[in-house]
Amino acid sequence: MGWLFLKVLLAGVSFSGFLYPLVDFCISGKTRGQKPNFVIILADDMGWGDLGANWAETKDTANLDKMASEGMRFVDFHAAASTCSPSRASLLTGRLGLRNGVTRNFAVTSVGGLPLNETTLAEVLQQAGYVTGIIGFDYYFGIPYSHDMGCTDTPGYNHPPCPACPQGDGPSRNLQRDCYTDVALPLYENLNIVEQPVNLSSLAQKYAEKATQFIQRASTSGRPFLLYVALAHMHVPLPVTQLPAAPRGRSLYGAGLWEMDSLVGQIKDKVDHTVKENTFLWFTGDNGPWAQKCELAGSVGPFTGFWQTRQGGSPAKQTTWEGGHRVPALAYWPGRVPVNVTSTALLSVLDIFPTVVALAQASLPQGRRFDGVDVSEVLFGRSQPGHRVLFHPNSGAAGEFGALQTVRLERYKAFYITAGKEVPALNSRTNGIISGIQRKSHDSK
Repeated sequence: MGWLFLKVLLAGVSFSGFLYPLVDFCISGKTRGQKPNFVIILADDMGWGDLGANWAETKDTANLDKMASEGMRFVDFHAAASTCSPSRASLLTGRLGLRNGVTRNFAVTSVGGLPLNETTLAEVLQQAGYVTGIIGFDYYFGIPYSHDMGCTDTPGYNHPPCPACPQGDGPSRNLQRDCYTDVALPLYENLNIVEQPVNLSSLAQKYAEKATQFIQRASTSGRPFLLYVALAHMHVPLPVTQLPAAPRGRSLYGAGLWEMDSLVGQIKDKVDHTVKENTFLWFTGDNGPWAQKCELAGSVGPFTGFWQTRQGGSPAKQTTWEGGHRVPALAYWPGRVPVNVTSTALLSVLDIFPTVVALAQASLPQGRRFDGVDVSEVLFGRSQPGHRVLFHPNSGAAGEFGALQTVRLERYKAFYITAGKEVPALNSRTNGIISGIQRKSHDSK
């Protein structure tokens, strides 16, 4: 689920430069040859097993699989939270929700967003001479919240199924099924609504067109750029697609996965034809699949959480089981990132912020504690370990939102709460680590 940043609404272009009809791409500054460009693509609710390069049963990600063969694939890469808003806030700030204030999902009725005193990746790179843009359902070109939080004339596939926008003066919202029919889902470009309700069937192509246009204009200007593409795929409702090139016989989820892969392929092709040698492309996901959506949800691959499922629980989205936060991840940068390499380093979405800042020759904001680390050495094949310790917060499955309920220590993982039940036999060392980091996160913002 995405959110409409209050910070963006109040600060306007200070957050990001994707007001690209208004942005002066010709402002003199560092040239493309001096600083790298960055394209970060974030999938929504995509399972670790939805990437064919990870899981042989998946046949719908030809472009992503090709990117894996041309770059680096990470098999132990983790979202910063197991649900959308906290995970995305951590990507943009390099900080866990206990530090940046975002510990649960935002919704249509939310009155706030990312706290105004947080510094985003876009702001840091703007100060370093970058032009920046966001495409997706986080803002600028996209939907201001999750696309299941408003009605459309083409509602797509969901469990339970939701109706199209009401015609006439009928009841506005079906509370029993929790379908949002009181507000038609809007599509924004900058501060303007350009379509309402949005046509979900053509949204992916609109995203691809805006992304490629941004890359072209930024490349022509000679300024380095950051483009963050926050996809609506693979969150429900899955769009009703009628693409002529789409393979027949695919499941509804497989067809959506194929469409998402095609979208990513278009963006990568644009990078390859314009700024290939100096652009770092990073693909990953915000959390694992939404298991409650049954056949409309993705695959966790081998991370089925046997102990958890025997208790009647889910091992996927919202939980701190592997299927909830272990996500697909790829890095592509011809001539810099080694080709066809599989990395087992323990990495996180939290690492994107400090790594991009370092590669951009910028400086981290002062007076802040960051939970991610610069993993440039891993990306360039000069190091392997990554994190030694990684924490996973509660994302709504049980307990306090944002509380650090699980800790990964090298190849071991300890749970403090599982499926709503406290684990009685944690050793004192692990219990101390969890309580210590929670205490420090409140004391050191």
